[in-house]
Amino acid sequence: MAEIRSTMDMVMERAAKMAAEAKDDTGGEESQHQGMRLAADYLQGADIDLSARLHEYGPAEQPAVLQGIADTLLRNIVLPRDEILLENSLKALAGVAELAPGDVSSISQELQQILSQYSQHKEQMQQQLDDAIRSQLEQKLAQQGTQLTDDMNINPAMHPQYQEELEKMLSNLNGQYNEALDQRKLQIKQRLTATG
Repeated sequence: MAEIRSTMDMVMERAAKMAAEAKDDTGGEESQHQGMRLAADYLQGADIDLSARLHEYGPAEQPAVLQGIADTLLRNIVLPRDEILLENSLKALAGVAELAPGDVSSISQELQQILSQYSQHKEQMQQQLDDAIRSQLEQKLAQQGTQLTDDMNINPAMHPQYQEELEKMLSNLNGQYNEALDQRKLQIKQRLTATG
C-alpha cells in the first residue's frame, strides 16, 4: 500500500510542479500556462469541464490555452507500471476526449488498448522468463542427479542472470510501447491544435 501511495504522491507532485513552474514563468505566454494549470487541477481531481473552461477564453487566447491543456494531459499518458499510473493515464485520456470528442476518439481508444496491453504483455514476458529459467534449473538439477520433490521450490528470480534478462526484456518492451504511445500522442496533439 505504501508503494501505491508513493506513486500517487509522485504523480501529484509532478502535476503540482508543472503548475508551479507555470506560475513562475513570467516570460512565457500566460494563456498557455493557464491551460497547464487547468489540466493539472483536472488531473488532481478537481471537477472541471475542460471544454467549457476553454470556451470561457476569447478566440485569441483559446489556441494557447488549448496548447497548455493538451501538453499537460499528453505528458501524463505514460506506461502503467502500476494501477495508479494507469488510472492517471486514463484520466488524462478522458480529458483529451473532452476537448475534441469526435476528432480523437479512435486514437484515444488505441491508446487505451496500448495501455492495457502493456500490462498484460509485461506479465506474459515475465512469466515466460520465469518458466524458461525454472526449466533450466530443473534440467541442471536432473543432470546433477538431484530428484525434484513436490516440496522443492525453485525460485527463478534467484538465478544470477534473471535480473539482467528481465531488464533487457523490459527495456525492449518499454521502447516499443513508448514509441507507439508517442506516435498516438503526436497525432492527438496535431488534431487538437488543428481544431483550436
